[in-house]
Order: sequence, then structure tokens, then C-alpha cells
Amino acid sequence: MPTIASTWLSLNRWAGERGLNPVRRVSSTPLESYLLGSAKGALLLSVGSLSASWDGLEFRLGFAPQIIEGELFVHALDAQKHIETLLTGPESPVPAGRVLVLDPGHGGANSGARSIADGRTEKEFTLDWAFRLARLLGQQGWRVLLTRTNDTDVPLAERVAFAENSRADVFISLHFNSSGGGRDQAGLETYCLTPAGMPSSLTRGYDDDPEQVFPNNAFDAGNLLLALRLHRALLAVNGDADRGVRHARFMTVLRGQNRPAALIEGGYLSNPREATRIADPAYRQQLAEAVARALTQ
Repeated sequence: MPTIASTWLSLNRWAGERGLNPVRRVSSTPLESYLLGSAKGALLLSVGSLSASWDGLEFRLGFAPQIIEGELFVHALDAQKHIETLLTGPESPVPAGRVLVLDPGHGGANSGARSIADGRTEKEFTLDWAFRLARLLGQQGWRVLLTRTNDTDVPLAERVAFAENSRADVFISLHFNSSGGGRDQAGLETYCLTPAGMPSSLTRGYDDDPEQVFPNNAFDAGNLLLALRLHRALLAVNGDADRGVRHARFMTVLRGQNRPAALIEGGYLSNPREATRIADPAYRQQLAEAVARALTQ
């Protein structure tokens, strides 16, 4: 009997077994695309593409859908970890408790990316963003704890242990991006841990062993829903530069978590337009308000 990691499923058959409407072909160019909807939203998949859309929001699949004997097939892991979570999963990724650990990226000698706009570094912007968000959520009854409250380089393992010792319900790591060269790259990315058996969307040269299972994989569904909710709220502030919800396995602060967890890359400090916006305190306040809305909806 084939294992789930080697099984492809007819999406029409899968939908029928769950009482969902049949899959509809909606376009043939530039890619052959199909729509599957439920009361929760609409899923758009394209043949041969890892990029999918959930109610207009981009996210990455583990495996590209394919046509087999004239039917759209998806990988069983995508059906289990993505499609079922979105179409039939829980309404909210946020548990009943309201303890949030915020992780302002970098700190101390680990300064992160440098802004092309004013020369300041990522560590300063992430800490300011975290302070603003903590104030907003505190006013709404949340208990918010920060992995660092000053310019200190906290080891990644200690950030994970801090969330565990705090009995956090949710963990969010705040970052800003850099292209490492060019200035054109821009947009918002949100990451959660890669489900076991899938390749990651991003590796940055690290080993990416699909057989590895981490504690946070127990929260695959919550991770995806949290990342999508955060991404949608932030995209309303960032604009239409949607780089999608993606999966990564090398991010230490995510994989050791025993709770829904996500990492936000809130824009590119290497892009002149985005760096100028990030340097503005009023814009960082908007980013904080967006995350607060996502968590309290």
C-alpha cells in the first residue's frame, strides 16, 4: 500500500467525499487553473505551480498539482496539511488562552539587515514594532512577553525556551528582509514550519530533510491558519506586494515551539520605497495595529 508521502489524490474525488462542490476549471492561460470552494472560502490551484491562492492570498504548496488521465490531482500531504485545513479546519488558530510571546528578531552584535534609507538596522525596527504591538494587545487583555526588551543578542534556543517557560499560547517572530544585493525586491512574506514529508519553500542553503519531525509539527494546521491571518492583515498595510505564506524548516525559533507559531518578514530594508516606510514610526504603528487585528478578530 502506498504511503501518504507517495500518494496523489483526485481533488474532485476528495471534495466529493467531504460533501464539497466539484472542482471547476477557471482558466487555461497562463496556467491551467482550478477553483474549489467551501463556506470558508475559495481555493485556486494551478497545474505545475507551487503557488496557490486562498481567497486571493498567496501561499505555497509542498508539491505542484498535476493532471493525471484528464483529472486534477494533488499530493496527499497538500490535501491533508493545506486543503483540508483551509476548507474544513477550525475558524481560529488562536487558542482560548491569551499569552503571546513576541520575538523581536536579532539584537546586540547580531544586527540583521541594514536599511538603505537611513542606515539603521533591523534589530532596532523589530524591537520598536514589538513594543508597539505589546501595548496594543495589553490594552485588549493579552499577556504579552518579549524574548528581548533591549539591544541584546538572545540565542535562538533561549527564545524557544522562553516561550516554553512562559506557557505561551502563540509565538510570533518579527523580522524585516533584505535581498542581499539588488534594490527591486519588495513585499511581505510570512513563514511557518514545513510539515513533515514536504520540501520547504525556502532553505537558504541549509539541509532540508523532509523526514525530520519537530515539536511544532504537531501544530501544522494552527501554524498555517495563523500565518495566513497575519499575512492578510499585514498585506492591507504593506500594499499589494504579496510574496506569500511560505514554509521553512531551518528557522530554529519556529521548529521547537509547542504552540502555533509564525515568523513575519515585514518588508525589504534593501528596497528604497519599503525602507523609507519602515523608517517611519507611523508605519511601524500600522504594522503593529495589523497584527493586533489579526489576533483579536
